Amino acid sequence: MPTTHLLYLHGFRSSPQSAKAQIMAALVQQHHPGVTWWCPQLPPSPQAALALIRGGIAAWPRDTMAVIGSSLGGFYATAVAEECGCKAVLLNPAVDPARDLAGFIGEQSSWQDPDERFFFEPHFIDELRALQAGPLKIPAHYWTLIAKGDEVLDWREMAARYASTPLQVLEGGNHGLSDFDHHLPGILKFLALA
Repeated sequence: MPTTHLLYLHGFRSSPQSAKAQIMAALVQQHHPGVTWWCPQLPPSPQAALALIRGGIAAWPRDTMAVIGSSLGGFYATAVAEECGCKAVLLNPAVDPARDLAGFIGEQSSWQDPDERFFFEPHFIDELRALQAGPLKIPAHYWTLIAKGDEVLDWREMAARYASTPLQVLEGGNHGLSDFDHHLPGILKFLALA
């Protein structure tokens, strides 16, 4: 079934202005104008981020919606897909952000706008732990893209967590997937938007 509603979730310190989010937004607008597209600016609080997401997709059809998540957004996308039973595309997804972001407590700046500051609170770590999804209920609902050259996250950990899903592991690459354009055909095919 073709995807009718598509949610994009950006990573930590990122925004809807990220290169991948912008590429996907333009592609949907140009080639699939009937698809409902939403890429919200996620608040730093994981609990608030999931509340925002749940509210925004509450009326979406579960059988034809899908979510794309990058890095921390991939962690959130997993939580959404497990709750909704929808398809998910994961791009270098964070596996244990509670551990990985413990060193980032304090004031942070946005990648896309360094003047934009936010505070990452200590209790956000507990919020991340509370959102950790268990074993994947329907691994075939996922399509996972992992770069061995990811300089932020360990590709082996990602590959192990999502080993049961359709998995594409890239030799080289980087955390931001600067060659994202090359992977669009696979993503669109998985979402039945090709």
